[in-house]
Amino acid sequence: MQYLGEVISIGVAFSWTLSALFFEYAGNRIGSLILNLVRLIFAFMLLGSMLWIVTGSPMPQNADTEAWIWMILSGLVGFVFGDLCLFHSYTLITARFSQLLMTLAPPFAALFAWMIMGEKLSFMAFLGMCVTLTGIAISVLKRDSTPAVMGDGKTNGTNGRIKLNLPLKGLLLGIGAAIGQGLGIVLSKQGMHYYEISAQGTSVASYIPFAATQIRIITGLIGFSLIIVLSGRFKNLIKGFKDSKGMKAAFTGSIFGPFVGVSLSLMAVQYTDAAIASTIMATTPIIILLPYILIYKKKVTPIEIFGAILSVGGVALFFI
Repeated sequence: MQYLGEVISIGVAFSWTLSALFFEYAGNRIGSLILNLVRLIFAFMLLGSMLWIVTGSPMPQNADTEAWIWMILSGLVGFVFGDLCLFHSYTLITARFSQLLMTLAPPFAALFAWMIMGEKLSFMAFLGMCVTLTGIAISVLKRDSTPAVMGDGKTNGTNGRIKLNLPLKGLLLGIGAAIGQGLGIVLSKQGMHYYEISAQGTSVASYIPFAATQIRIITGLIGFSLIIVLSGRFKNLIKGFKDSKGMKAAFTGSIFGPFVGVSLSLMAVQYTDAAIASTIMATTPIIILLPYILIYKKKVTPIEIFGAILSVGGVALFFI
């Protein structure tokens, strides 16, 4: 089928959009910290079932020490730190703005790849960073429309000053999530390189991305379990499991995100150019505006739509 990869890439973008919406709803009900642990439990079971079918074991097989070390680091940075920031930001600035800030992940990944692996940064990469930052700035900043007070106490027009359109804490958490994902990708790349060498010629060799993701999930499970125990929030976990609506949303989000989304993204790059697939999959910040407008009846200004399109355009420049 012609354009199969492109169609799959569109499916990935919609899948990640649905995942973000379900996780936002679940996070508001059971809390972002509990949600992180719960969705990793679901993801572990779903991915483990798939690995069991194709490799005979739900656990990652044939990974050497170097692969485990790099993937554990990736799990700590991407799943524990990054997703902790991301899911908390959902509850503060909604998934709509959080996903917009996640377009910073490719620039951060490029920077960390340059710092850690010595990869070169092209002019188009620098241009992409600038365009993405401009798009985000357009979306999250606005002019202050409050009346300007003169020295005599009278008002004269508006202040006209630029101010942040989002809670600062939510903005910083969204940026933290992008840093976590960007650095996590670079660490995963290193880990999968060692994994491919150690698993060469085995049944796992064709499923390295899935098995490597399972190592990250295991790391995340341990990390969030320790955080919950050490912070004394075990009662919150029990309460979260009793919230049927929150758990259903978390399970559905886990299907569309860590399981279906990741699986389809790997299929997409098999059937089309990675640059095309990555650009299409990065359109989540634009697609997610539709449910906010049509379902939630939220007001989205033309400048915010333009900002989202511009930020995704910046991401596209990384793959030219």
